[in-house]
Amino acid sequence: MKLLDRYLIRSFLPVFGVGLLLFILLLQLIDLFANLWRYLAYDATAMDILRVGFYYLPKCVSYSLPVSLLFAIAYVLGDLYARNELIIVFTSGIPLRRLSAGFLVMGVLLSFASFRFEDTLVISGLRLKKTLSRQMLRQQRTGNEADVVVKADGGRTVYSVEFYNDADTSLNGVAIVERDAQGKFLSLLNARRARWNGTSWIMENPTVYRWIEGTLRTVPFADVGAFTESPGTFRRSAVDVEELKAKDARDFVVDLKAAGLPYTGALADYYRRFAFSVTPFVVIVLSVAMGGRFRKNVLLMSLLASLMASVIYYVAQMISMMLAKLGYISPELGAWAPAGIFIFIGAVMVVKART
Repeated sequence: MKLLDRYLIRSFLPVFGVGLLLFILLLQLIDLFANLWRYLAYDATAMDILRVGFYYLPKCVSYSLPVSLLFAIAYVLGDLYARNELIIVFTSGIPLRRLSAGFLVMGVLLSFASFRFEDTLVISGLRLKKTLSRQMLRQQRTGNEADVVVKADGGRTVYSVEFYNDADTSLNGVAIVERDAQGKFLSLLNARRARWNGTSWIMENPTVYRWIEGTLRTVPFADVGAFTESPGTFRRSAVDVEELKAKDARDFVVDLKAAGLPYTGALADYYRRFAFSVTPFVVIVLSVAMGGRFRKNVLLMSLLASLMASVIYYVAQMISMMLAKLGYISPELGAWAPAGIFIFIGAVMVVKART
């Protein structure tokens, strides 16, 4: 049996290597031609274009790995079936589940490796690619935000800001409501503008209203330095979760939740980081189920089947993530549902496969 496993791996590796290079090249060309007119319009140098492609390489590997696995395993098993080698294996009493055990173990190992690869090289490379692309195309990315509402101190302090200017770290059109532990109104501060001095917000011409003997009255502003909410809180929506490592993404979600800002979309993206790492195992289960079903035109049918299954899986993941971000389903379900459904479908197909 070990001899058979080694034979399968030796047959698998060359096909997998060629498929991986093919899909990486395809993704690189798609990205290049999608932005080629922009590069030409802004006179981008060939070296800068090559650097963008180099930084995009880890992401291409991440996207190409599942499709290449699906194609390679489906082709190897289909080729064995077309040459009647699988028939000999099955008649000797070896079921498909045992035959594919090595591939399944490889899928589990690749899932763990995929997460580490995504959290290190892919995140860093994608961040560098986007930064370099913005520089080449003269695109400015600012942290300015409009109509920001932030809850601090467990909801006892609520900031309402018309506009946050990231260039000079200032707030415009500021209204700050303070409440007690029961949520009852204590005071309201209005200020035309506030600027950050490094430790706290300095209000310009503030007006403070407090309840005094059942009447809302104006009182002098004496709490200089009392408002210390970090400027980063007011530009949270400008942060791209895809450019954050898993630990930073988790902290980002916690900060959004503590500030009372919408966090469902960021939480769904955080869970998707883990769900996407399971993709190698998902596609291996599918490829094992499809592998012995092609006896003619094995190369073409394996390629088409791998592309179709990958497209369906990614579209299902995209739809579930969209539903999660819109609040129709939970972030956990949005991230993990496609993986669970496709693993179940693949397992049923493997069990019912004729061996």
